[in-house]
Amino acid sequence: MSATESKRQPLPFAVGGVSMRELLAAGEAAALISTPPRAPEPELSAPLKTHREAA
Repeated sequence: MSATESKRQPLPFAVGGVSMRELLAAGEAAALISTPPRAPEPELSAPLKTHREAA
């Protein structure tokens, strides 16, 4: 056995049967789940109590 053969590590391999579309969808779903909900929007100022007539 040569020196280069003894140091060679196995190459990483891709998992078969998973499409890029499924991987992207899984990543998007994980981002949605891990993102906290938005804070409620601040309420507008108090509603006007008087009704003004049109000119």
